Amino acid sequence: MRTAAVLVRHELRLLVSLWLWVTRRTHGTGGGRAFGYARGQGTMTAGLVFVCVIESLCMSVLLRNWPRTHHVVLALDVYTVAFLVGLHAATVVRPHVLEPGSLRIRRGAHVDLRIPLEQVASARRELRMTHERTDGELNLPVGSQTTVTLQLTEPVPHFTFFGRRHDVDTVRFHADDADGLVRAIRQAISQAISQAITRERTVPSPSPGLPG
Repeated sequence: MRTAAVLVRHELRLLVSLWLWVTRRTHGTGGGRAFGYARGQGTMTAGLVFVCVIESLCMSVLLRNWPRTHHVVLALDVYTVAFLVGLHAATVVRPHVLEPGSLRIRRGAHVDLRIPLEQVASARRELRMTHERTDGELNLPVGSQTTVTLQLTEPVPHFTFFGRRHDVDTVRFHADDADGLVRAIRQAISQAISQAITRERTVPSPSPGLPG
């Protein structure tokens, strides 16, 4: 039952993403600065949709004498196309978001990781085309590549698609404007440090006690 609930929730998110995409809106970007990552897979998604459409036309010709089978196959083909478009829409309308005090890293409708900026030890531009599974690392490639690497001061919890928890202290992900995102992260961290120092300096020292 839990698996079915997760799958249904994911399908609903894809439908919402389609609606947001059509209406040119985004999800969860209010009060933050959005950084997209969908550009790297748009061509591939378009190619897959094209192949599915051609396959559907061919099956329509082959199954023209079996209308019931044709209707079933057509319904599956339409669902497949809608699913692929929904996946792409989710990556467009759910970008990474640099919020006050945190960075929200996302990939489509199934990854949404919020990292406090105070736990970011370093952020760097790093292009990687291969990724091996390693404990403590989270890789979120788009088009088989990641362009930003975060090193954390302490692990943060990441929950997989089906809810399994993994603690990660290294996060690699893709951003279309990787240089701009890394620069913005570093500026946000510097500002947070400066504000913390300013607050410490402006805190009044405790008044001395009265003499006995």
